[in-house]
Amino acid sequence: MQLRNHHDLWAGIMFAGFGLLFMALSQQYQLGSAAKMGPGYFPTMLGGLCTLLGVVIAAGAFGSKAKHARVAKVGWRELILVLVSVALFAALLPQLGIIVALVVLVVVASTASFEFRLRDALISAAVLLLMSYLVFVKGLELQFPLLPKFMTK
Repeated sequence: MQLRNHHDLWAGIMFAGFGLLFMALSQQYQLGSAAKMGPGYFPTMLGGLCTLLGVVIAAGAFGSKAKHARVAKVGWRELILVLVSVALFAALLPQLGIIVALVVLVVVASTASFEFRLRDALISAAVLLLMSYLVFVKGLELQFPLLPKFMTK
């Protein structure tokens, strides 16, 4: 058997890993049965199905009919910038409000692109800010602070 499709192998490993993680973490809850499900039943069964799916996908990577595919290099810079932007949003939202937090989120995440332009990032931030305000603040009436705390007192 020869590995032909690296994409399928790594996707299968990811599915199986998440499935095993779900199954392991759901063991602290009572399982129950199919007729009378406990709180651990659904995550355990879902984890089992996810693991099975992962094994099938990974096994298919070795098949004679699998197309040859290699995994490209990971863009660590881009990945880290997007994750940092989300972490900054979570950290800034309570103190500086949704306006500042969303602008920081969009600008930092936009720098991950090799085609970054500040003007485009600010336009995107303005559109996202308007939509977020309409949907979350006005539509769903969620209590997000709009402005920084020092400006509201």
